[in-house]
Amino acid sequence: MTFGEKLKKLRASKNITQEDLAEKIYVTRTAVSKWESERGYPSIDSLKEIARFFSVTVDELLSSDEILIIAEENQKRTEKAFCDLLFGLLDICMSLLLFLPLLANKGEGIIKVASLLTLDGVELYIKISYFVSVTIMVAFGLLTLALQKWENAIWVKIKSKISLAFSIATTLLFIVSRQPYASVLVFSLLVIKTVILIKRK
Repeated sequence: MTFGEKLKKLRASKNITQEDLAEKIYVTRTAVSKWESERGYPSIDSLKEIARFFSVTVDELLSSDEILIIAEENQKRTEKAFCDLLFGLLDICMSLLLFLPLLANKGEGIIKVASLLTLDGVELYIKISYFVSVTIMVAFGLLTLALQKWENAIWVKIKSKISLAFSIATTLLFIVSRQPYASVLVFSLLVIKTVILIKRK
């Protein structure tokens, strides 16, 4: 008997709905439906909650093959969460440009370094484009961290690509506007993201 069949049988024995079970083990009704129709398996934590609720052991719920599948899925979830954490933190690192003197401040024939907050030797539209780029990346980093557990299929699929696209655009902005130190910082963050994505595949 598969895990889905066992879960359905246990639920029927207690005469409760999928929604009731979901509420008791702190998941969505959709998750319970997915497990019962054998379109996925619960996380280790959810398995423990199911076992506790029905007063059975985890071993009674799963076959040896299912245990391996769940272990693999759990490892993938952990890797994805770590990757999201890194991407979010790397995007937030862009805020360093606000405070560290990494931008060229041109004035009176002398080039000095300045932070984005103290930069005044460039045209206003360039300074605004720097602020917009940095703000977008930091905001997206915060959003990535805040929505780390959100399982929306579209969000899961595109968040890394959006972060990468912002990094490429910001790197190009600093290169084109001849800001070498800022370019190196942003390019380094871009390289780290690319390496993470390659290793994840």
